[in-house]
Amino acid sequence: MKFKELLQQKNARPYVMAARFGLEKESQRTTFDGQLAKTDHPEVLGNRTYHPYIQTDFSETQMELITPVANSINEMMRYLAAIHDVALRSMNKHEMLWPLSMPPKLPLKDEDIKIAKLEQYDGILYRRYLAREYGKRKQMVSGIHFNFEYDIELVQQLFSAQTEYETIEEFKNILYMKVSRNYLRYRWLITYLFGASPVSESGYFTEREERPKEPVRSLRNSAFGYKNNENVKVSYESLQQYITDIHRMVENGILSEEKEFYSAVRLRGGKQMADLPKTGVRYIELRNLDLNPFAPLGVDEEALEFIHLFMLYLLWTDEKEAPNDWVATGDFLNEQVALGHPFAQVKLLAEGDRIFAEMDEMIEALGLFRAKKSLEVHRAQLRTPDLTIAGKMWTIIESNSNQELGIIFGKEYQGMAFEHPYQLAGFRNMELSTQLFLFDVIQKGVEVEILDEAEQFLKLKHNDHIEYVKNANMTSKDSYIVPLIMENKTVTKKVLAEAGFTVPGGDEFDAIEQAEQAYVKYSEKAFVIKPKTTNYGLGITIFKEGASLADYTEALKLAFKEDSAVLIEEFMPGTEYRFFVLDDQVRAIMLRVPANVVGDGIRSVEALVAEKNLDPLRGTNHRSPLEVIQLGDVERLMLKEQNLLTTSVPEKDQIVYLRENSNVSTGGDSIDVTDNFDESYKQIAVEAVQALGAKICGIDLIIPDKSVKGMKNSRTYGIIEANFNPAMHMHAYPHSGKGRQLTMDVLNMLYPELLEK
Repeated sequence: MKFKELLQQKNARPYVMAARFGLEKESQRTTFDGQLAKTDHPEVLGNRTYHPYIQTDFSETQMELITPVANSINEMMRYLAAIHDVALRSMNKHEMLWPLSMPPKLPLKDEDIKIAKLEQYDGILYRRYLAREYGKRKQMVSGIHFNFEYDIELVQQLFSAQTEYETIEEFKNILYMKVSRNYLRYRWLITYLFGASPVSESGYFTEREERPKEPVRSLRNSAFGYKNNENVKVSYESLQQYITDIHRMVENGILSEEKEFYSAVRLRGGKQMADLPKTGVRYIELRNLDLNPFAPLGVDEEALEFIHLFMLYLLWTDEKEAPNDWVATGDFLNEQVALGHPFAQVKLLAEGDRIFAEMDEMIEALGLFRAKKSLEVHRAQLRTPDLTIAGKMWTIIESNSNQELGIIFGKEYQGMAFEHPYQLAGFRNMELSTQLFLFDVIQKGVEVEILDEAEQFLKLKHNDHIEYVKNANMTSKDSYIVPLIMENKTVTKKVLAEAGFTVPGGDEFDAIEQAEQAYVKYSEKAFVIKPKTTNYGLGITIFKEGASLADYTEALKLAFKEDSAVLIEEFMPGTEYRFFVLDDQVRAIMLRVPANVVGDGIRSVEALVAEKNLDPLRGTNHRSPLEVIQLGDVERLMLKEQNLLTTSVPEKDQIVYLRENSNVSTGGDSIDVTDNFDESYKQIAVEAVQALGAKICGIDLIIPDKSVKGMKNSRTYGIIEANFNPAMHMHAYPHSGKGRQLTMDVLNMLYPELLEK
């Protein structure tokens, strides 16, 4: 089968780089001084046996991180970054993930290496068997398993261009068997470029064991790593032979079960080996990637992109020996390379040059010119072994130690996860509340698919229970009409007023000319001008002592900028509080102080704002707990009312307010007051949200004196707004006071079964 010709067919060309990817990353949990952790797998992660993203491998300290299947390497790496963040922040704060494939110093006694404490007893029995058969110490090695599947459209186009095979299933099996044999033959190049286990720590080898002269390129990928016994022989000549050989060894007791077969390449038809005869090969699992200590996630995107190109080359190039001989040659060459010194010139330069020349030819023929840069970087490493990962590691280890390398990088990566704990790596461009929600979803083992990143639209799945969530708090628990009611401030006021709640009086205008004529009615009153339907406090201006016609007109322009209709309402005196109501309970109450600065008698308002915006909790577009303070038209108008300009220098300790509205989204400060509030106001908030028919709502109350008990039909309060998409991050990370994990409350409302476990 000449795949080279098939790949160059016009119909196949658009799909040659299309593929699906998944990744499993193992790491040991250790203390900051490089000792195996003595704690159990983090309880907050729930049942590790069924967790889709975070499990344990052989030992209780060996964490396994699993990405969902992705259509690009970038997407897969984003998921890995997020899962990595969740894992680190769920662990004991004095622990880290060991960044090396070779384990840290191991205990003297085998019994001190704890097998994973699984709920399923058969999983424990299997690990006990492995400990007896291979020894516990070899099981402590960690690495990357890279799952690779050619896009089905590519396979379909290749199948359509040939006549040798009648069914696509048969064709696909032939394709994957060829690639598997070629990978095993040429995997020495992957070991050379990405091998990263040059030395071992004490306790890995026993005194009775033979051991190599260290350093080497990759102990893990040599005979001194975790390998099957010598009597395990499996042929890759055909899928049927592969299956037959494994089944025969299980029947003869050489292997305990199919999954005990360890190889640099495993053929996968589904989650279990038993699926292969029914499904054929769906994807292949590449198991020979060491952890790269220079990459925070243990592997980087650039390396995986090269391997993707390499996988296409393996389909492109022809085999040059009979299948079993071809694979055997690859085993021999890989062992030589794995046990070579990290600084030694590889002895396979001629073959390496041929591989890169053929990859060049493939890139030209298929028009994959973007891949040239990656190719050249790795081609150069053929003759500069000190630039390979093992070479760079040995440069450090030679003058320091392997243990020190692991500690330094492990602590650095652990620290990175806590630099911005309100953000989730991989998804930092999403709204902050969605990032916090995603963290909880991943931590609790609910499968998540991002349907539309720009719209913050998620699909969740736990067992057979599916939920759709937008903006982290818009869910199926609220009917379609509920957010429409709350979006329309006029309708909201009418619904609440008819239910007996106190709301501000006012008028609605559809045209600025019409609104301008109402100036006389409001000119000497305290009033508010705001858009009818917008959120986040945009376009709102508050006049507490009337307004000039010029200022009134300017405020109308700001409001009409945000919406085609504007409300002018009476100003209700008092302090504004945000009540977050979820499932008929007040979960948080926030006092929001309008954007402000405090004078020092030296610097201008502009300089004081710039300094306050340096706070690391301040950011933009809801990606940080607090928003940066702006100096736009609204703020300048507010300064004018205080007889100030942006260049004015406030007196020492003078508080200068830059907004009347207290929204955190416009630079305000957030203060949690949940535990310091009379139940009467909480009851008013709950009943008001019930009147609107909502399950999740941020409802804003103006309260003149919260020491006075709230009464529904009274002026002890006023409801000025109801929000169908209330920001939760300001409650999680307030400017002061206790943080409230509201995103977890939302998740528990959607999946009460999580609480039952």
